[in-house]
Amino acid sequence: MQKGNIGVTTENIFPVIKKFLYSDHEIFLREMVSNAVDATQKLKTLKAQGDFKGEEGDLTVRVTVDKEQGTLTISDRGIGMTAEEVDKYINQIAFSGVNDFLEKYQDKANAIIGHFGLGFYSAFMVASAVDIVTKSYQEGAQAVKWSCDGSPSYTLEETDKADRGTDVILHIADDCKEFLEQARIEALLNKYCKFLSVPVAFGKETEWKDGKQVETDKDHVINSVEPLWMKAPSSLKDEDYQHFYRTLYPMHDEPLFWIHLNVDYPFNLTGILYFPRIKSNLELQRNKIQLYCNQVFVTDQVEGIVPDFLTLLHGVIDSPDIPLNVSRSYLQSDANVKKISTYITKKVADRLQSIFKEDRKAYEEKWDDLKIFINYGMLSQNDFYDRAKDFALLKDVDGKYFTYEEYQTLVKDNQTDKEGNIICLYANDATEQYAYIEAAKDKGYSILLFDGQLDTPMASMLEQKWDKCRFTRVDADTIDRLIVKEDAKKCELTDEERDNLSEVFRSQMPSMDKVEFMVDLQPMGEGNQPVVITQNEYMRRMKEAGRYQEGMSFYMQMPDSYTLVLNTDHPLVKNVLEQTEQATAEELKPIASELRGLEARLQVLRQSTKDKKQEEIEQETKDDIANTEKAMQEQRNKKKDIVAACAAKNQVVSQLIDLALLQNGMLKGARLTNFLKRSIALIKQ
Repeated sequence: MQKGNIGVTTENIFPVIKKFLYSDHEIFLREMVSNAVDATQKLKTLKAQGDFKGEEGDLTVRVTVDKEQGTLTISDRGIGMTAEEVDKYINQIAFSGVNDFLEKYQDKANAIIGHFGLGFYSAFMVASAVDIVTKSYQEGAQAVKWSCDGSPSYTLEETDKADRGTDVILHIADDCKEFLEQARIEALLNKYCKFLSVPVAFGKETEWKDGKQVETDKDHVINSVEPLWMKAPSSLKDEDYQHFYRTLYPMHDEPLFWIHLNVDYPFNLTGILYFPRIKSNLELQRNKIQLYCNQVFVTDQVEGIVPDFLTLLHGVIDSPDIPLNVSRSYLQSDANVKKISTYITKKVADRLQSIFKEDRKAYEEKWDDLKIFINYGMLSQNDFYDRAKDFALLKDVDGKYFTYEEYQTLVKDNQTDKEGNIICLYANDATEQYAYIEAAKDKGYSILLFDGQLDTPMASMLEQKWDKCRFTRVDADTIDRLIVKEDAKKCELTDEERDNLSEVFRSQMPSMDKVEFMVDLQPMGEGNQPVVITQNEYMRRMKEAGRYQEGMSFYMQMPDSYTLVLNTDHPLVKNVLEQTEQATAEELKPIASELRGLEARLQVLRQSTKDKKQEEIEQETKDDIANTEKAMQEQRNKKKDIVAACAAKNQVVSQLIDLALLQNGMLKGARLTNFLKRSIALIKQ
């Protein structure tokens, strides 16, 4: 029997392996099975080259659990090892110490995994001891047994083994007993080994017999699904791709279409990427790309490895240039992975471009599903905008589709304001904003439908990309001020009339949580609505941006700001003003007289102090100014109270306000009930 220490000067390598090489204990099984498959593949290569004269026989890799013995065994009938090979590949871990190791390899995943034996040593993450029983394929070879209890010391002795190949026996540690459970091991094999090129068997198939599930003699092969991405695209039909998608994602809708990747320069890459029907949900659809290395599962956490927007795709990427290591930090810093990411982005753009050119009608039918994916790509990656701008579409409220260039040409003549800016109007909800849309259509304007999760940030981006262009929601202002083509018509009301009319409606506006209303007066013509509610485009867009962008969340805390616009040309608004003036004339007359006197006094006081510094003004004068201003405010408050009391009795005021609220989906609760009662009462009159 040979005894010795593993070739490493540190007292114990195993804590290093556990802490730095692997981020999850479960991948030990991937390493064990991968080693077994590699040994089997090497035997097949030797056979094909004529260097192995024996019979291949059954090459299935077998995984078995013995709960009583506390062991998990991975067995293969590959090339096996001689005692010398065990010593070379298992015992000699060639680095001088922990610190040197970490310094040398912390950013080099390929180098780490490239060291013979390190994949095997992941077994000690879950095992208190490991035995290797192996016999080389070479004629007359002697079987040997290697044993190690998790310390640098090992034993290597001759043993009996009838057949070539290797058995790796893991004595599962007390804190890792989960890896003796059938269900746990089967789940891991399905995760990591589903597409391996050599059959991997775990247990037996079962069948229903005499009222219960019983085992048959047939092996339960984990990797019975053939990896479709390894086949030539020319040999596959649409049904093959669709069937494979259902195998990968059994609970998902059919994909829109797919891209078959196949490149061998400047790196090796195969795979199939599917465009799912993602609609408007960015979060639930992530982590559906499975990353493989030579058909061995690596990870499905691909954020940072591929561009963020590509994480919305589903499918498989397989490349021997991807290091077989689950550490995402290694993957993200790996140069080959970055090249692969760039290549996939280009392939995605090329595929979309070709579909758009070949069958635009079919492309438009898919656009509602594709939109969020393409928009996300353009928002998150500058170079993707340059690739996508020719096949990205805009959809109007009538369901017509336009490329960016087509749409700018369409609206240029009729929707350019007096400053030379093209104004693109949009609606978020064609039903709720119907009245605003119709008013815009009456002007001959085109209205886009922006009902997607990313449409608001897209509007901001397009304003930067397009020359002299602005996006405005169709309810952001009155119809004549959405696209200002000439100087606005002036309101002919006096300041006194404006103040009174504004206060009539302001005093009757409802109190809503996190909502504030302003009142504005505009002459909009007798044919337009008497009262309209608008919402400032800039503030609304900032609040929506606060949902997605870090550092802008404070906008979400600000109240929604709306403007109640009174049409001073409309007969109903004119009547309200006239009735208010008549009803309040006697009460307001002495207040108006008092205010005029106070204003005259304040003007004289300020005139007397205009050339003096603050410290030169007598205290008596300062007090006089303050008392006059206070008296004026008291009179104004009295005026507001009188106007508000009058407005409260005027049912037309409340009716007009409630109609505007109703149009914007803001009339609810008791106010809606009162509106219905008032409407019936007004109809009866």
